[in-house]
Amino acid sequence: QERLVESGGGLVQAGGSLRLSCTASGRFFSSFAMGWFRQAPGKEREFVAAISWSGGSTYYADSVKGRFTISRDNAKNSVYLQMSSLKPEDTAVYYCNADPDITTVQSSPYYWGQGTQVTVSS
Repeated sequence: QERLVESGGGLVQAGGSLRLSCTASGRFFSSFAMGWFRQAPGKEREFVAAISWSGGSTYYADSVKGRFTISRDNAKNSVYLQMSSLKPEDTAVYYCNADPDITTVQSSPYYWGQGTQVTVSS
């Protein structure tokens, strides 16, 4: 059964760093595009970052460019989101995503994890 499990969320101070991990189960992982969405309380979920199945192409929302880095290690069935220079507005539940298509994973990915909370204090 396909499954995505996030970890690494927590409470950090503004300007700090945090690394999120997502571990995938199932045969789809190595051939699927992967990504991250986030959703703050009372707001719509928004795209954060995506990476192609090979790891050769990455995409970022303008709000996180230069601060966040997405990567993947297919041998470990994992995708990561390294977050630095964190801001209070980065506070949200972060979701790991997967989809066969790199474009779709940035808009309406098919697979979703349970999410991990990231809280950035001022």
